[in-house]
Amino acid sequence: MQREIHIEPVTRIEGHGKISVFLDEKGDVRDAQFHVTELRGFEKFCEGRTLWEMPGLTARICGICPVSHILASAKAGDAILAVRIPRTAELLRRLMNLGQFVQSHALSFFYLSAPDFLLGWDTDPATRNVVGLVAANPDLARKGIRLRAFGQEVIDRLGGKRIHPAWAVPGGVHQPLAAEHHAWIVSHLPEAKATILETLALYKKAFASAELRNVLGAFDSMYMGLVTPGGLWEHYAGVLRLVDAKGKAIVPALDPSQYATIIKEASEPWTYLKFPHYEPMGYPNGMYRVGPLGRVNVCDRFGTPIADQELEEFRAGEKKRSGRVFDYHYARLLEMLGAIEQMEVVLADESILSPHVRAEAGINELEGVGVHEAPRGTLIHHYHVDKNGVIEKANFIVSTGHNNLAMNRAVREIAKAYIKKGKVTEGILNRIEGGIRAYDPCLSCSVHAVGHMPLRLDIIEADGRRTTLCQE
Repeated sequence: MQREIHIEPVTRIEGHGKISVFLDEKGDVRDAQFHVTELRGFEKFCEGRTLWEMPGLTARICGICPVSHILASAKAGDAILAVRIPRTAELLRRLMNLGQFVQSHALSFFYLSAPDFLLGWDTDPATRNVVGLVAANPDLARKGIRLRAFGQEVIDRLGGKRIHPAWAVPGGVHQPLAAEHHAWIVSHLPEAKATILETLALYKKAFASAELRNVLGAFDSMYMGLVTPGGLWEHYAGVLRLVDAKGKAIVPALDPSQYATIIKEASEPWTYLKFPHYEPMGYPNGMYRVGPLGRVNVCDRFGTPIADQELEEFRAGEKKRSGRVFDYHYARLLEMLGAIEQMEVVLADESILSPHVRAEAGINELEGVGVHEAPRGTLIHHYHVDKNGVIEKANFIVSTGHNNLAMNRAVREIAKAYIKKGKVTEGILNRIEGGIRAYDPCLSCSVHAVGHMPLRLDIIEADGRRTTLCQE
């Protein structure tokens, strides 16, 4: 039975999602959809603001990863100024982004997702949360909290505060790194590295087999992310690479400013989140994935010794790139390790404390694109300005958007695997929600609640009867 679902928009920065599962006459899953029910409007109300305001303004898109938008916006500004920023400014931007990777991935892994698979998918939701994790494994929980705090502190010591730091600007950054802050970060790196290595060892021991890592299903797709021109893992600059399920390069090395030649956006009436896709293959066949699993699948190696060893182990015995949804968590741990190792390299650079951190220039181009990797995936800011630097048009393609087709595929595959003859348990619902959590979308404020998830899941029978199984 055909059914239309109409969702009124909400105006929160982050918030509510909904999953609809459609059953056939036998009670088996016919289809499933992931709805994003909020309308943002950032692209429109940026019009008329100046280029110089954009990093601080677009940071308000997200309270969890404002650093990502600040840096993408500043890079778009660099392109419009047509400047090459000072080497120290790039090092400092890289350092802040690495701190963002650590804090965001630690939040996703320890606070939001680990309770599911360390405490059990079918555990009482009253205890299946970070509070329950603290009670069950206080040492691991404490270390996870400290690891996230370390990433936040890196951001704070560079930008002056942990959330929405007014620091990166077109042309560079506002201020250099103070010697005492440099010393603090260096002194705390060993603890951060020890924590991620311990967590990675625990994770591999608990999920040693591919079968255990198949809990949220697996499917082939393409993968996209930045790499260096030599194919190393990259998070700030480099070129865009798109590979197929076997790791073969479909787009080996694209100038990020040319993203629009391969990426188009489609829309559906049942969600406010668009569907970016690889345009040569069309919609919806052009599905690709970004984020931790996307970056790990597109790169040849990390370029740091321990992370490279771990990446080899991750790929050992595999004939193709991992398509397991659950492996987003594994890849997240690999990236935290790689980020910490790269911090060591950046902090050892002799120019890191230079006071020369900004290039001065006026408006030299009327269009600029800023692309870099946010923790959740490739982030694109594209601005058109007038001769005075006033924004005439802005386009944002955020990480969660790139994964929209894949997230819908994930909930459909998980629902089909677990729902049979109309029988649904709370644990099954949690596994479906876990498929969304694995991607760590920018609706993540909706999964911060203790107890019930603020995610509504509707089961729609073949005759149109609907049962709401989770509170919105």
